[in-house]
Amino acid sequence: MVKKQLSVGVSVMVLLLCCVNYSLCKEIQTYKLTRGNLSVTFTNYGAVMTSLLLPDRHGKQDDVVLGFDTVDGYKNDTTYFGAIVGRVANRIGDAEFELNGQTYKTDPNEGHNTLHGGTKGFSDVIWSVEKYVPTSHITFKYDSFDGEEGFPGDVTVKVTYMLIGENKLAVKMEAKPLNKPTPINLALHTYWNLHSHNSGDILSHKIQLLAGKITPVDEKLIPTGEISSIDGTPYDFLEPREIGSRIKELPGGYDINYVIDGIAGKHLRKTAVVSEGVTGRKMELWTNQPGVQFYTSNMMTRVVGKGKAVYEKYGGLCLETQGFPDSVNHKNFPSQIVNPGDSYLHVMLFRFTAH
Repeated sequence: MVKKQLSVGVSVMVLLLCCVNYSLCKEIQTYKLTRGNLSVTFTNYGAVMTSLLLPDRHGKQDDVVLGFDTVDGYKNDTTYFGAIVGRVANRIGDAEFELNGQTYKTDPNEGHNTLHGGTKGFSDVIWSVEKYVPTSHITFKYDSFDGEEGFPGDVTVKVTYMLIGENKLAVKMEAKPLNKPTPINLALHTYWNLHSHNSGDILSHKIQLLAGKITPVDEKLIPTGEISSIDGTPYDFLEPREIGSRIKELPGGYDINYVIDGIAGKHLRKTAVVSEGVTGRKMELWTNQPGVQFYTSNMMTRVVGKGKAVYEKYGGLCLETQGFPDSVNHKNFPSQIVNPGDSYLHVMLFRFTAH
């Protein structure tokens, strides 16, 4: 393996390495999208969003995304900072599922369960760049092969990050199975801290989640199959309130799939609003997916990130729009199975403001 390590802050970083499934070496680079006061950087390793710079109410720019200074950080990462995760995001109970009479065993990379696609899911592969316009958008592409981490069939996957206007970021995740039915559930695993990535915890952030139900989980964070109301529980964020206001009533913190109000499909539904009082920054999120995983980085402990910042528990929040976790094993959950000839489409839209 030949490698050349440069800072993520450099506009282009080259890291040459030979991959198991490629006869030729591929380049790892970083890319930057800029429009107005919004600036976002990415790497084609894991299609990761490595930084996002936003102005506060006084015009001061801060990076509001947790991450690392080098690609090696992402290669050794266990937090999935900023990555596209899949082929199936979240968890598959007992690392297996049945499809059309056949049992498929996936990689059990979290105890007996599969998390975010397995040991080498989409967050740990090198994507190619199909299109890149620095003032507009970038499209990453990955060809997932039959049997990868135990999943059936070849699948072509694309992710496009696009700047809209001067304060919006759209994320479009697409996938097409080529020869076998297969489950597909992609997610963007960005950790947000609207004060700044190195400012401490997010417990004083206010959040509103437009979702009146959750899918409860067991002690291994595998859904029980129930869909429960949040009424009267610490999970109720239908009205905005501080994340830390009732977090101590939960074991560890928030790590649960919310059932977004309304009907999932082609139309985007408003999903969440996050605000931070010191800077005045606000982030709004829309999606076409049925669920959103709200995670408060409960398992993060002394992760050394950008600029030698040390990220601790509750250092960031994730809003991972998605299909329901472990839906392959729960017939009452919306199906994630996509057949050849059909397409998977997952859209997220972020709007950033500061007042």
